[in-house]
Amino acid sequence: MNKNQNISVETQDEAMAIAKKTQKPGQTKEQTRLIALGIQKGIAEYKKTAKNKLREADKANKKKKRQQEKASEQVQQEPIETPEKNSKSSPLPWVLLALSWVAFAAYFII
Repeated sequence: MNKNQNISVETQDEAMAIAKKTQKPGQTKEQTRLIALGIQKGIAEYKKTAKNKLREADKANKKKKRQQEKASEQVQQEPIETPEKNSKSSPLPWVLLALSWVAFAAYFII
């Protein structure tokens, strides 16, 4: 399998355009073609490293997301402590309610 088959047509065209822009007077077509091949290899290597960086960043994001999900699951699984209610309620609210009704009735009677 030829290495040039791995390089896209767009990359080859871009490399040739760059090589022609930087062509010196008296430079042969063969020299320009060799420069274009070097540029193609550079572009291919850049794309390869960029792809690897993107893949590594994606893996790191997935790992971070999994850790956050595990942490949230642990928080959800922990029992929530609720204050225990006494079965015997305090008589104070009932006494205050009765006093307020007596005071209200006394206010209307007087």
